[in-house]
Amino acid sequence: MVARVYLVGAGPGDPELLTERGARRLAEADLVLYDALVHPSLLAHAPNAEHAFVGKRAGRHAERQQQINDRMIAAARAGKTVVRLKGGDPYLFGRGSEEAEALAAAGIPFEVVPGVPSPLAATAYSGISLTHRTLGSSVAYLTATESPSKDRSSHDWTKLATATETLVIFMGLGRVRSLMDLLIEHGRSPETPAAILSRASTPDQRTLVGTVATLADLADAESLLSPALIVVGAVVTLREQLRWYDKGPLFGARVLVTRPAHQAAGLARRLRDAGAEPICVPAITIAPPQDAAPLAMLARSLDSYDWVVFTSANGVDALFGALASQQLDARAFGRTTKVLAIGTATAAALERRGVRADAIPDEFRGEAAAEVLVAALGDGIERAKIAIPRAEIARDALPDRLRAAGAHVDVVTAYRNVARAEDQARIAELLRGGDIDVLTLTAPSTLRSVLDALGGDVNVLASVLIASIGPVTTEAAIAVGAHVEVTAATYTEAGLCEALLEHAARAGRPWQDPAKRRARFRATFGAAT
Repeated sequence: MVARVYLVGAGPGDPELLTERGARRLAEADLVLYDALVHPSLLAHAPNAEHAFVGKRAGRHAERQQQINDRMIAAARAGKTVVRLKGGDPYLFGRGSEEAEALAAAGIPFEVVPGVPSPLAATAYSGISLTHRTLGSSVAYLTATESPSKDRSSHDWTKLATATETLVIFMGLGRVRSLMDLLIEHGRSPETPAAILSRASTPDQRTLVGTVATLADLADAESLLSPALIVVGAVVTLREQLRWYDKGPLFGARVLVTRPAHQAAGLARRLRDAGAEPICVPAITIAPPQDAAPLAMLARSLDSYDWVVFTSANGVDALFGALASQQLDARAFGRTTKVLAIGTATAAALERRGVRADAIPDEFRGEAAAEVLVAALGDGIERAKIAIPRAEIARDALPDRLRAAGAHVDVVTAYRNVARAEDQARIAELLRGGDIDVLTLTAPSTLRSVLDALGGDVNVLASVLIASIGPVTTEAAIAVGAHVEVTAATYTEAGLCEALLEHAARAGRPWQDPAKRRARFRATFGAAT
């Protein structure tokens, strides 16, 4: 059985520019063949596929391309659904048409999923409009690197130099001087505005603005790296008015998000919206309790408690998982059992299950929850029965305070926070390698895991800005000798991001050093760049 091959455009760099159809095809893939400039996080859309890097190296393009064609054809003939994931759009200077020709010749069915073309995204993210009613009504795209099999260039510079008001040159970073000389030689004014857009739509984006006469000297002084586009035309003058992306308050920062994988997306989106590059590596994963019997028993007896206290969304998920395994649902709480949720995220997790929290303390910590319950129960607290399904290792401030007030408290292990060796190795590599500007900590358990990854060497954390989700986590970090610069006033991921924005507004953006950003870009996209 011959399967289908999908030629999918990944867009120019920002992983959120992948199309919905592209994400769906990745989810269906058995094999993903991806290029050097495809953002690594896009591979998460294909969790069940084999991921194979097929980025080309200088001087070996023809040989490498034939290998890619052969591998696509062989995999499809073996019945595998193949995604060929390409930067930008497959058919815009991406050799996608050559790959489609090879598939057609071999009788392999294929589909092309367009991607956001790099010139459209690069100019938009850099604050340049490709066309403008008064500055430019025509655009030409060309590549500075043509097929080595051609006897001579197909570019007619006598026409190209002045044919359109806007000119976009691909793959010309190594030839800026000769390209600008060609334009001047063939009639383009040396005073024409020109720009180089490097690594556009990523937090490593650089935009260099000059003229046709000055651009080469400016580029030599900056040591820009590929991928880059050269834009020539009056539309370049719009940049200062239209730039938005590199004005982001966290633009250029690489932020290590340590939340469990299933909870990292929200914080990552907020950081990316602020211009940062979130690096998601879970410090902990959520595992079931080693002994599931106590949680199962609690699920069967919820209506015998006066209050059930949820300290996290993970506790909600764990308890409802235990209910579902016994063919039970939210009705198990009965008519009289009340529910307290510590934090709005926990309350939201309950609402998704059809349960509205009776109480949410103003401060999202155990001490505040205890005070709410003590006040609500009043003189009846000595007769009260309270259940707390929570993590195996957690602070005891809440149950201790309730027991001291006379309540009967059952603390039940609902889940465990465990660290995976491969995640800890990656965390250590990032922190020790200087590849991280900001470390986010969302619980004492994530701090413990990060320190375990570093072999207990807290000094490594001196090179990063530590941002904590709240005072409990901050106190845990201070207790081990870490310096916390940012503590959220509201103990949520939204509060954490807001605290980072406020810090950046006060203290500036120390992560803007160009040399560091170049090294980090290589770390993200690989040596092929």
